[in-house]
Amino acid sequence: MQEKYIDETKQGEAFAIAEKDGNSKKLFLESYGCQMNFSDSEIVASILNEQGYNTTLKVEEADLILLNTCSIREKAEQTVRMRLAQFKNLKKERPSMTVGVLGCMAERLKTKFLEEEQLVDLVVGPDAYRDLPNLLKETEDGRDAINVILSKEETYADINPVRLGGNGVTAFVTITRGCDNMCTFCVVPFTRGRERSRDPHSILDECKNLWESGYKEITLLGQNVDSYLWYGGGPKKDFAKASEMQKATAVSFVQLLDLVAKAIPEMRIRFSTSNPQDMSLDVFRMIAKHDNICNYVHLPVQSGSNKMLEAMNRQHTREEYLELIRKAKEIVPDISFSQDMIIGFCNETEEDHQDTLSLMREVEFDYGYMFSYSERPGTPAHKKMEDNIPADVKQRRLAEVIALQGELSRKRMEGYVGRVHEVLIEGISRKNKNQWKGRNSQNAVCVFDMQEGQKMGDIVNVFVFNNTQGTLLGETVKN
Repeated sequence: MQEKYIDETKQGEAFAIAEKDGNSKKLFLESYGCQMNFSDSEIVASILNEQGYNTTLKVEEADLILLNTCSIREKAEQTVRMRLAQFKNLKKERPSMTVGVLGCMAERLKTKFLEEEQLVDLVVGPDAYRDLPNLLKETEDGRDAINVILSKEETYADINPVRLGGNGVTAFVTITRGCDNMCTFCVVPFTRGRERSRDPHSILDECKNLWESGYKEITLLGQNVDSYLWYGGGPKKDFAKASEMQKATAVSFVQLLDLVAKAIPEMRIRFSTSNPQDMSLDVFRMIAKHDNICNYVHLPVQSGSNKMLEAMNRQHTREEYLELIRKAKEIVPDISFSQDMIIGFCNETEEDHQDTLSLMREVEFDYGYMFSYSERPGTPAHKKMEDNIPADVKQRRLAEVIALQGELSRKRMEGYVGRVHEVLIEGISRKNKNQWKGRNSQNAVCVFDMQEGQKMGDIVNVFVFNNTQGTLLGETVKN
């Protein structure tokens, strides 16, 4: 079921893969935060698998504990700190155990973790995972180890990530790393560095390998996929300095979508996350061109108020966003959208809040991820703006936004009732072991009774006869 907001107190997720013969050490790897972090964890597991580590779900038997962390909100960091405190106690019982922090918190809080709080032995930033074998040797020699250097080149294009957990049906394929958008509330440019794109040939190879391994759906992943631009390597900001040949042979996101859709015509394709300022109508035309590109876009707006958008340094206005949505629906009439929304940003007035509610009503998002503003140290907003909206006002406004999205989600789900949908079977329903769950092209979750001969990974025609706020209820259409 699609969440209407994210539970920030939720524990991280640990995954394990099949053991590799000959590996004698145990790795416990827990991921927090965005899809990029979970994708990065697969890269880390792949690197360490070659260094003698098998994954485990039992933290007490681990030789190496790694937390892949998120810095996007304060609660996410608090959750990780509490988790590290648990590991510190465990380490007293097993002094040989190594504990490390990966990802965005590693870059942001490196000194605190290693020197002030002495919670960990190892701190590794998002661009330094290749250095893990060397860093682990340093910890074995009794030294703390750190590498949080941000790269302008690293994309891990040559590493074939193992697939942690998952359903064997859907997978993430990272196409960009970093972000050049300096939204005032966001810490990502400082923890993940400059935006750079991955070689399209390596992306195609990974997608083809996934298809050959039985996967039926991929999500092309990046902080900002729409600005994907490959011209031979290097940051996107340096494209202006590229040679004429590099510019002439450069590959844009629209071109990449076309390449992947043509190369694997039966593979379902999604992408995330998009940015309104970089999203072109050509992307929607490409969705309309290829049946295997899903009719769904996650398009964060953050606020419905132009004053707030300017304060956030979002490079789009309310009017531009609504016009983009309007034109997209003309090109792909059956398209669905989801949103990110920040409530209670600095100086937000009641009028700004009402602007957000009215934008939501106009767009009619299928679902969304909504949060009250959480000040992040080091961001422009933290340095230059006062977090001056009282907590009770933030919570009241957030509750109103969540309640409205609930109404809109139910209305959108009702719009799918009485129709036949192609649904990819991704697993068994949590509430009924005799039912499948899957998603239609618009990313709406559907549950339906199992039929003889059906299996995971099948795409089946399902007639939807009813709905809840976040789920479609259906039955298989007999051939």
